[in-house]
Amino acid sequence: MILVVTPAERAADCVKAIEDATTENTQSASSLRQAAALLRANEYSAVVVDQLLLGAEPDGGESTLQHAGAAIPVPVNFAISGIERVVAEVRAALHRRNRENIRARQGAQQALRNELKDTVTALLLSCEMALQVPNLPPLAEGKMKAVDELAREIKNKLEAGA
Repeated sequence: MILVVTPAERAADCVKAIEDATTENTQSASSLRQAAALLRANEYSAVVVDQLLLGAEPDGGESTLQHAGAAIPVPVNFAISGIERVVAEVRAALHRRNRENIRARQGAQQALRNELKDTVTALLLSCEMALQVPNLPPLAEGKMKAVDELAREIKNKLEAGA
């Protein structure tokens, strides 16, 4: 969902154009106070804020955007920007957000993969050392071989996902 915060008369036209362009539900608020209430009640992917409001109430704008959560703020000057320009800004912001999310997810996956590789390597070494213990009971040896096999499967999956 997207939130458009502006007292501009053409806010309804802008909301409709953003919905059509992004296929996301879009709501509007005519003041920062109303926007803050909506931001506390709902989750948004973007918050389009009229720079006129931000300039008139800098502290109010800052506190309102603190309630935005994961929503990307899109400051727009509605006084000089046409609806097409606003829509283009929103689409660009959403694309940037998606790219950033993908990069963050890939980075987290790679970090987890690296951490798991280290753990699996330690597990494999421990299994090899345990299997070299003299007079290892057959039941314990069988269990250690099973653990070793499972660790190798995990290692292969981690390497295939890299």
